[in-house]
Amino acid sequence: MTTATLPQSRFSLSVLWWLPRGIIFGLMAFFIFGPLFNMLLWTVAEKWYFPHTLPLQYGFSSWAKVFAPRGGALDSLSNSLLVAVLTVLVSLALAIPAGYALARLKLPLRGLILLAFLIPQAFPNLTVYVNVARIFYEIHLNGTIPGVVLVHVSHGLVYAVWIATAAFSAIDIELEQAARSAGAGAMRAFWDITLPLAAPGLMASAIFVFLESLDEFTGSYFVGAPDVNMLPLLLYTAGSGGNYQIASITALLLLVPSLIFMFVVERFLKADVLSRVGQ
Repeated sequence: MTTATLPQSRFSLSVLWWLPRGIIFGLMAFFIFGPLFNMLLWTVAEKWYFPHTLPLQYGFSSWAKVFAPRGGALDSLSNSLLVAVLTVLVSLALAIPAGYALARLKLPLRGLILLAFLIPQAFPNLTVYVNVARIFYEIHLNGTIPGVVLVHVSHGLVYAVWIATAAFSAIDIELEQAARSAGAGAMRAFWDITLPLAAPGLMASAIFVFLESLDEFTGSYFVGAPDVNMLPLLLYTAGSGGNYQIASITALLLLVPSLIFMFVVERFLKADVLSRVGQ
């Protein structure tokens, strides 16, 4: 083989090496970003029908309809944010003591207790929420903000308790013992030492609960509709009615906080916390 053919052979090997990987990454990018790009097009499409690949007319009239007083988007957005914030507060109020006890106490059924929080995820949501709606109707919680919050908390506790348990488990118990030996009481050691160190994990837990509540549809539909309007309900109504512009704008409203909070999760949720989940 001459020296002139060496660069050509290396180039061929390089092409054979990178071409399949480029195709794979290209397909992955298409399947991930293709639907997002299509959704963004629908948010500004005034006229778009088959067989045209791109919209025939662009504009923002659909945005005006969504944010008009009769559009219901502002009311749905405020309700969704209110329910999500209340869900986070209630979930953390229950998860912090539960997670601390599961991390520090030698409970005989610790693993079973952790698995018990997965029960709401183990059954089909439809059958569960139909019966929950019937019970809530009898006790006058159906169609109320507190009723929707309670339903969202039942799902949010899965993330809240598991991540809180991992966050407290990642903290060396000797730090608490050192504070106790210096004269601090149990509550003082918890508030001054343990809780600040567990704050990043608890923050990540709160973000997961917030996102779960923000995107929850089935529970919001059976317990809240039609009195409590939520963004997922508005998205479902617009999509089922064929109004893809309104549905895409509503989906974008749901997507933006999710992306922001996922970046925050990546910042706060560290590997040492994740490694202790379920331990």
